[in-house]
Amino acid sequence: MTLYQFNLLDLNNKMEAVNQYGTFLDNYIGQNEKCNCYAIDMFFVEVVYDPIHNTITEIRAFKHGHRLDKYSNLCI
Repeated sequence: MTLYQFNLLDLNNKMEAVNQYGTFLDNYIGQNEKCNCYAIDMFFVEVVYDPIHNTITEIRAFKHGHRLDKYSNLCI
């Protein structure tokens, strides 16, 4: 599956693809959101949860960039 193919899916099918093909990498807990990061083939997927309502609010797919910074344990 490519990033382009993944982005064409609706929310339910994106979550199904994450469950079927994704490899869990890490999670992030912030004040307003909880995120799980997965790898699928050559891209990353971030599943964003609303911690108050315990619902998935967004699924973000990307190849690189600042979205990965929050999963780093480095403190600068």
